[in-house]
Amino acid sequence: MARSSPFDKLLMVQCLRKKGHVVAVTGDGTNDAPALKEADIGLSMGIQGTEVAKESSDIVILDDNFASVATVLKWGRCVYNNIQKFIQFQLTVNVAALVINFVAAVSSGEVPLTAVQLLWVNLIMDTLGALALATEKPTEELMKKKPVGRTAPLITNIMWRNLMAQALYQIAVLLTLQFRGESIFGVSKRVNDTLIFNTFVLCQVFNEFNARNQEKKNVFKGIHKNKLFMAIIGITLVLQVVMVEFLKKFANTERLNWGQWGICIGFAAASWPIGWLVKCITVPERPIFSYLRLK
Repeated sequence: MARSSPFDKLLMVQCLRKKGHVVAVTGDGTNDAPALKEADIGLSMGIQGTEVAKESSDIVILDDNFASVATVLKWGRCVYNNIQKFIQFQLTVNVAALVINFVAAVSSGEVPLTAVQLLWVNLIMDTLGALALATEKPTEELMKKKPVGRTAPLITNIMWRNLMAQALYQIAVLLTLQFRGESIFGVSKRVNDTLIFNTFVLCQVFNEFNARNQEKKNVFKGIHKNKLFMAIIGITLVLQVVMVEFLKKFANTERLNWGQWGICIGFAAASWPIGWLVKCITVPERPIFSYLRLK
């Protein structure tokens, strides 16, 4: 709408928002202020824009270059995508831990993961895991995705597919270790509990790679560019070794030999081919929980 009155701009923004659209408005003059304030995102010019327009807007384009909007969009999508990655990763950890402890407690009266171990898992996964996944830089592929609607769920069908597959695998492996681990590997109960704890943590470490990309099968693409991610993975592994091998009384663990470490790593590494196979399954675009709504 060229050379329109301030009221026309405001009316257009209001009508578009009523229809459910996410509206962005650019402006530099004082008369643009009502529309900038009413819009979901107001963009004003930093050099030519008036103070009133800047105060009414959400984002100020400092160089007055409209191409900078693309950079804003890219980083905005990157932040949103990183949040989704971390939610998928964190829900996998929580679902697996909850089900494992609940089933074990109901069936045998004992929980395989102690309070200290769960605290340790949450400490390294909430802090280090968040840092690892939240520091991914934006890519050009993000700009090829469709915009996210106002009512679109934060947890998509693709995320549910990925996290449920990994959580079910972890539950199956760890419950098998809980009920048959001592007889299968010929170890004491304390060593078996340590195997469960170590396998659980290593599964999360390997699953961090799967969480890097929710749709693409190659989760290692561009990993060499994110040195912080690799550093956090290394720190997590070192801390886990210290926890298992040297903090036995604190963590209620027992030292493991090389073969037992190999078993834990083998179980954890299986999450990579599972993640690859799961991404071959197509999911509907309609949110899964929308089918449950009553008309």
